[in-house]
Amino acid sequence: MSSLLFSPLTLRSLTLPNRIAVSPMCQYSAEDGFANDWHMVHLGSRAVGGAGLVIVEACAVVAEGRITSADLGIWKDEHIAPLRRINRFIEQQGAVPGVQLAHAGRKSSALRPWDGPAGSVPVAEGGWTPAAPSALPFDSTYTTPHALTVEEIQALVQAFADAARRAHAAGFKVIELHGAHGYLGHQFLSPLSNRRTDQYGGSFENRIRFLLEVTRATRAVWPEELPLFVRLSATDWSESGWTPDETVALSARLRELGVDLVDVSSGGNLPSAPIPVGPGYQTGFAARVKAEAGIASATVGMITDAIQAEHVLRTGQADLVLLARELLRDPYWPLHAANQLREDVAWPPQYVRAASSRTPLRPEVHYGAQQD
Repeated sequence: MSSLLFSPLTLRSLTLPNRIAVSPMCQYSAEDGFANDWHMVHLGSRAVGGAGLVIVEACAVVAEGRITSADLGIWKDEHIAPLRRINRFIEQQGAVPGVQLAHAGRKSSALRPWDGPAGSVPVAEGGWTPAAPSALPFDSTYTTPHALTVEEIQALVQAFADAARRAHAAGFKVIELHGAHGYLGHQFLSPLSNRRTDQYGGSFENRIRFLLEVTRATRAVWPEELPLFVRLSATDWSESGWTPDETVALSARLRELGVDLVDVSSGGNLPSAPIPVGPGYQTGFAARVKAEAGIASATVGMITDAIQAEHVLRTGQADLVLLARELLRDPYWPLHAANQLREDVAWPPQYVRAASSRTPLRPEVHYGAQQD
């Protein structure tokens, strides 16, 4: 029986060679938003390792939308050339290049993780004042953001569209809009971070307005034959926050606007939410989006084993599996997964000697009921 993990996935006119995707992971290694040799090696090695889709980390659509000053950017045309070089290499390895377009909102102007405790970089030390739906800081270590005006919101919608045009010029084949993890899109969605009283706050319809406008503007400039993804946090893990029911309802609306897949994650909008982290802890949310919103879904989070990933797909919980930390630990995880599932997947010719020296080991596969 052939595995689903190594079966192709077609979205519009684009076919991914397998169902393994590199989740966008910030490297905090850029200067003025420009990709460099670190990004080339980091992303290129995951393509060599056999992933079907390689999604570049959150690229800021405006300079002030970066999480840190060392994030990648796509807010000016000069950013295109180094990204195009990386994408050319990714495609030469048989993988598909994708990019996540993002704005960090109230979580922008932060320290890199290894530069000190979490929190904002003061303006006097090179930081900037964040912008957000409401003047509510993420926590006491973050700067209170400026509440966006309606005119500023519309300018950001245009910034996403402009970034999408640059993404196409850079050779990306998939765009993912970031509406998760407590960044700007998510901040508008959640009543925990959106206290507006105008057309962008209050009711569900108002809170989803910004993300729908960004989606509509992006889809209008993104080629019809190429797929558009949106990443959502399915829940804030708080009774007073964004909910799984709202995620399903929003996903259906996104499908109507031409979104092809919802990448389902969770959390990120509260500094200390009680998240029950464990293997497969988010797959149930992806399953609901797929079944109830009628749109393809992807799942991510604590997926580390080929049998586990195959089970997620075979039980219909998602159409695509994204890996993050496991691909940091092992860039060649897809090739090892193919070996575990007894799939005939070619290693790069430069590495064939290493592949031929391995003895295939495969435990019995049991596709039972999902365990919580």
